[in-house]
Amino acid sequence: MASSSGNSSGSLQIQSSGSEESLMDQRKRKRMQSNRESARRSRMRKQTHLNDLTAQISQLKEENDQIHTNLSITSQQYLNVEAENSVLRAQVGELSQRLDALNDILNYLDASKGVFGGGILMQSLKAT
Repeated sequence: MASSSGNSSGSLQIQSSGSEESLMDQRKRKRMQSNRESARRSRMRKQTHLNDLTAQISQLKEENDQIHTNLSITSQQYLNVEAENSVLRAQVGELSQRLDALNDILNYLDASKGVFGGGILMQSLKAT
């Protein structure tokens, strides 16, 4: 009887050990599946982040191009204004010289009025 009870006890251990392994395998498969899902979600988040960064790069490149265009336009306008200012400065200098020359003529005429007693030229200027 000892041998028969030993056999039945051994078979219970095998059965319980088999069900424990089955339970362990089931838990292992469940954990592996959970890890796969977690990895898949992580890859999806990473891809979404990469897509967002790529879109941001495109947007920043467009903004950079627009800034370069605006800078070029502004630089050209600055050069145009500088050229126009140079022309205007030259014209101011020329007009100042002409005004000085006309003032010299008037001063000469005023001085000669005293010498010549107010000639015909001065009388005609006063009439107008």
